Parts: sequence; C-alpha cells; structure tokens
Amino acid sequence: MDRGGDGGAGGGTGPAPVITTHALSKRFRGGQLAVDALDLAVPAGSVFGFLGPNGSGKTTTIRMLLGLVEPTSGRAEVLGHPMPRAARIVLPHVGALIEGPALYGFLSGRDNLLRYDAADPTADPRTRRTRVAAALDRVGLSAAAGKKAKAYSLGMKQRLGLASALLQPRKLLVLDEPTNGLDPQGMREIRALVRELAEEGTTVFLSSHLLDEIEQVCTHAAVMARGRLLVQGPVAELSAGARGRLVVTTPDAADAVRVLKERGAADPVVTGDTVSCDPPPGDLADTTAALVTAGVRVRGLTMARVSLEDAFVALTGEGFDVAG
Repeated sequence: MDRGGDGGAGGGTGPAPVITTHALSKRFRGGQLAVDALDLAVPAGSVFGFLGPNGSGKTTTIRMLLGLVEPTSGRAEVLGHPMPRAARIVLPHVGALIEGPALYGFLSGRDNLLRYDAADPTADPRTRRTRVAAALDRVGLSAAAGKKAKAYSLGMKQRLGLASALLQPRKLLVLDEPTNGLDPQGMREIRALVRELAEEGTTVFLSSHLLDEIEQVCTHAAVMARGRLLVQGPVAELSAGARGRLVVTTPDAADAVRVLKERGAADPVVTGDTVSCDPPPGDLADTTAALVTAGVRVRGLTMARVSLEDAFVALTGEGFDVAG
C-alpha cells in the first residue's frame, strides 16, 4: 500500500502500469487547485477503484488522463504514451463512460451505437452491425435496441453508454459511476460484466461513490481528498489499514463501557445489550479478562470486519459524500 506522495510507478518487475501520473496538477482560472501533485499507478489487468468525496479532484483527473483537460504541470501516461500528446495513438484502445452518456434521443439505442461506431475511424464498417448487436446483448439491452433513447430510463441510458464503450476490444476501460440509476439486479449485472472484462485482460478504471461497489468488484483502489492522493494499493490492504471496532455482547453494558474506557477504549456506543468501541491497546485476551474480573457477564466479544468505508473515514477524517 502506497501513501500519497510516495511515487506512482515504482520499480517492480511486473508488467508496466496501464496508467501512471507524476506530480500531475491542475489549477483552474481563479486559482483553484483541483489536483495537486498526483502520483498514481494503475496495474495492468486490475479493476481500479478511484475514490474521493465531492470536489476531491477525481473527475478532473479522469479528464486529464483522457486528454480532455490540459494539466497545469506534471505528466500523465496512458498505455505507455504521454497524454494528451499521444491521444490519437491511445484513445482507440480506451473505452470511456464519463459523466453519463451523450445520446441522440430521437434515435433508437441500436442507431445511437451505429452512429458512434461510424464516427470511429478505426472501426471496420463490415462488422459494425454484428459488433453493435454484441455490445447491446452484453449490457442487457437487446430487447430494447429498437426503442428511442429518449424513452430510456436513466439506468438504460447508462447501459447504452457502457455498450458504446464496448464496441471495440479495449485495453483500458474508464468508467465514471457505471451503475448510476441501475436497480440492484442491474448493478449486479454490471459488476459481473466488469469482472468478466478484467478476466479477459481489460484494465478497468472505475470512479464510484458507492464504497461497497468498489469493495465488491475492485482489486485495487486509490483515495483522493482535496485534490491530493492519500493512499493507493490493493483493496484488501486499504481495509487492513484501519482497525476494526470491538463488539462486546453483555447484559451489563454500563459496566462494560466503564471497564473498556478505563483500558483506553474510545467512542463507545451502546445498542441494547451490545457495546461497540474503538478497541483499547494491547491483547484482546487481557481486555476480556478485565471485563470478567469486573463482574461483566461477557456473552460475546469480537472484532467487527473493517469495511472500505471504515478505511475511507480513517484516512480522510470525514464521511463519504454520496453526491460523488
């Protein structure tokens, strides 16, 4: 797990990262520093979650990676090429769904994709209809392919935008809130699709405000706050960086709180016959013994599993803004 500022790419012997940034910064007119000296490394073949509260610099970073915004300083490489200078080389190998799909409402879903594909100079017109049909099928829109896009629900529009990113084989897929507007079943289907794409060798860079989504589907993640990278690494290591809550089940909750606080536990919360707290230092066996010695009837004592949300709060000192 790398802390922000440690450097992005590292000197490992594995495959070169698909995305690297070095001191990447963006300052807008008026002086606002949106991204501050970002060093990011996205491993090849990973599903990489990009996390951060509203205003943390995620969208600006993505737009710089795709060559849509010029950095103020620093540099970014995508698929081994500098961006935005090598955009013509890089972008045919990148599928992207950013800030929702741009659709022609008067065209059907199928005709939207046909128009997208026709605008791609690298696309083979001889296989266009076959590839469009395959992309629609992959996102579950075959039955609605002839329906006008203006009649699509938000979730259907999101699926169609994802289909547009899948018209060609991609080395890298960049997705901004890919499950926005989907029902729980649709969210599960998109998560399964993302995993399937990764298994086929596509690196997926996924920005989301849904921390449980990141935890379920991503292999790696980075956490941004106020334009700076706080930490990046495998998701399991990010979660391991935050200590879990101690949960004590007892009918003597008040006495348990007293003993736990005496031993250095913090933030005790009582819910019925359950006491949860930030655990005291030292061995949990000693805490159990202290509770029993004090006459507390202990019916259960466990460490709650640390979620990615717990890790996020520990890293940023704030809750996650679901406005993303």
